[in-house]
Amino acid sequence: MQVEDREKMAFNGLLKAKAGEGAKGSGEGAKGSGEGQQPLKRIALVGNPNVGKSVIFGLLTGKYATVSNYPGTTVEVTQSNMTLGGKRYLVVDTPGVNNLLPMSEDEQVTRDILLAQRPDITVQVGDAKNLRRTLSITIQLAEMGLPAVLDLNMEDEAMDSGIRIEKEALSRALGIQVVGTVAPQRKGLKELSAAIARGGSVPALHVDYGKAEEYIGKVASFLPPANISARSIALMVLSGDKSLAPWLKANLDDAGLENIEALRYECSVRLGTPASLYINEMRLKKAGEIAAAVFSKVPQRENALIAFLSKATIHPVWGFPFLLVVLAGLYEFVGVLGAGVFVNFLERVIFGEYLNPMFAKVFELIHIPFLAELFVGRYGIITMALTYSIAIVLPITTTFFIAFSILEDSGYLPRLAIMTNKFFNMMGLSGKAVLPMVLGLGCGTMAVMTTRILEGKRDRLIAIFLLSLAIPCSAQLGVILGMLGSLSMTAMAIWLICVLGVLLLAGWLAARVLPGKRSEFFLEIPPIRKPSLQNVALKTLNRAVWYLKEAVPLFILGTLVLFTLDKLNMLTLIEKAASPVVVGFLGLPPKATEAFIIGFLRRDYGAAGLFAMSRQGLLTHVQSLVSIVTITLFLPCLASFFIIIKEKGMRVALAMLAIITPFALAFGGFLNWALRYFNVPV
Repeated sequence: MQVEDREKMAFNGLLKAKAGEGAKGSGEGAKGSGEGQQPLKRIALVGNPNVGKSVIFGLLTGKYATVSNYPGTTVEVTQSNMTLGGKRYLVVDTPGVNNLLPMSEDEQVTRDILLAQRPDITVQVGDAKNLRRTLSITIQLAEMGLPAVLDLNMEDEAMDSGIRIEKEALSRALGIQVVGTVAPQRKGLKELSAAIARGGSVPALHVDYGKAEEYIGKVASFLPPANISARSIALMVLSGDKSLAPWLKANLDDAGLENIEALRYECSVRLGTPASLYINEMRLKKAGEIAAAVFSKVPQRENALIAFLSKATIHPVWGFPFLLVVLAGLYEFVGVLGAGVFVNFLERVIFGEYLNPMFAKVFELIHIPFLAELFVGRYGIITMALTYSIAIVLPITTTFFIAFSILEDSGYLPRLAIMTNKFFNMMGLSGKAVLPMVLGLGCGTMAVMTTRILEGKRDRLIAIFLLSLAIPCSAQLGVILGMLGSLSMTAMAIWLICVLGVLLLAGWLAARVLPGKRSEFFLEIPPIRKPSLQNVALKTLNRAVWYLKEAVPLFILGTLVLFTLDKLNMLTLIEKAASPVVVGFLGLPPKATEAFIIGFLRRDYGAAGLFAMSRQGLLTHVQSLVSIVTITLFLPCLASFFIIIKEKGMRVALAMLAIITPFALAFGGFLNWALRYFNVPV
């Protein structure tokens, strides 16, 4: 289904819905009230990205939550029940927004939830360090006429930066309750819960839009009743909100549509600038005036190390040596400790000396040859699938998850995005594309979905192509680092240069083939923080559990595919058919064909097969390097392929496969020739 179709589905009858209707989750509270009971009050959590909104959601509601796609979209929305003062509420965690005038599908979903369901209370979670940006959202909630409570989160970071906000004065200025929290430490949670229990009130804010006021009133007069104010919808229309077009067509006749379009055009002409820019500037001006009245900055003695790291990590010169230090640390921690020490212990001791021999004896006693071969044979579920997934890949991915969580919690990843902004500009992308690429190092499937944060179709298409071609997921990257751990630093450098070179070349070419311009890039840089041990442990545990749930079944499926192909003698035929490419061109053993076949089911499974061959001495150092460069550039996993179909359609997905497969093999063959011809020591 195309994006335009999803938008029409989402808007058909959207504003006709009564308050409280809309997306419904599972669970007692989400289903609604029973006979004779009052319906649950709805609470919507709203806020900018990366302000701790989801942490607040978890603290308010506990662990149980329902996650489902918002109707007509692929955006996931989380909701759960909570009880306060004997009353039960349904809490919805909306996607993070920079504006309630939608510029992405995530922002449209948040706006639609407010518009279609009209929450009884809107809890706005804001960054205490950036009050002006927070108040810009508050102004839009006030214009919608929605009752709100303002939670200024991350107060500890604001205080560390010498920022002081008079919350009582701010509360009087806004006409709503204002509380402060430090979510990871649960500070202020009691005050926030009490504010919610007392109920919200509509912010007493009014922005005078000067010359545009006349047109706001005229457009509002044409609009039908809705769950939010006609003034707010009129402002969206004048700002050129194209996502409202399906609803306008469904609720207005041709004459009404023509009148609104004429007013929108006349307004922009009279203002002498796009109305969206003018309206946004007026909101920011109002937000700045309020912030200035309640905000104060006091001299603060900074931690010398934190101050140094904050500047060094984004410095145009010193930022790159710091990046190399981070990569070297990642190599030692994942490639040496995870892939060396931990894998040796699990594979050779736990599985090699105890589990595999024990199960071999069990199946020997059963006296059923087929079962013995199925579970403990060459392509056995235990000896191959579980050994690969648990003994080889799990310790590598776990150490990678630990390292990734530390980088995430420390605030370094957004700095990495800033450092690589110019690099992505060369590929016709805005720096915002760095975020899906960084997420792609965690999970390619998730990263493809997050390309929706990019405004243009061209940007999304290029980003998805690059994710599929040259961004290894965490599980695959962990195994690759494990293989590189047995090679030299030269091999590590060659692999990195090859992957980055391909990424740059492919992006550069795609940017020139596809029409259009890149979108603008805005990203707030968070402060460098000391990672929380509890947060790192929790993130690592959740990701490791996710890996086991997703990966182990696919490893078993992949092993069964190999087992079946082997039993039907098809594996030998495939190896012979692929021999001219795998053996003659890539210079690899015929057995390496298995890794490339199975790599389509799951990328790290293919890499794990190559890793096992390397540890068994079946690959030379040159072959190891050629194989991991080729598998890195090879097909996206099956799950990512399905998501690409969902996002872009079958034709685009097949076209990407048709480009990526021969390119990966051709590049691997060229690298094999170059390493051997120039006798490069790896």
